[in-house]
Amino acid sequence: MMTRISSILFAIIFIFSIAIAAPIHDPRQIGDLACNVARLKIVTALATSKGAINKIPSSDATTSTQVSAAQAGLSSASQGIETIAGAILTGQQAPAPARDQVLQGLATAQSALGNVTDPAASASVASAQKDLANTVQAGQEVIANCK
Repeated sequence: MMTRISSILFAIIFIFSIAIAAPIHDPRQIGDLACNVARLKIVTALATSKGAINKIPSSDATTSTQVSAAQAGLSSASQGIETIAGAILTGQQAPAPARDQVLQGLATAQSALGNVTDPAASASVASAQKDLANTVQAGQEVIANCK
């Protein structure tokens, strides 16, 4: 009789220990307040940068080419951010290629704006560069706050 009770007790303890030791499925958090604020900042900053770049007068072919390159860079960065947001909302980690796409897109836009030499566009370019610097800063906040 004692053996039977011991066996049943052992089985119950074993089952409870498995249930307790099993990992609890904790869905990935969509982010804390600082992370969500940083995400909002980069989306807003990208829109502001796009608007500033679109205001650059393209009076010569070189400026027009550089403005198009900057626009393409920001478009690529936006696509990368959309990919990252989609992954986060589905509980996945942000894919490394999407992060690289954002970084490369912002670098392309910065480089293109740095190559605009038309004096007629200098004020608009300076404004766009300032907005782009804010976009880069917002991206760094996302990296720092969204772990």
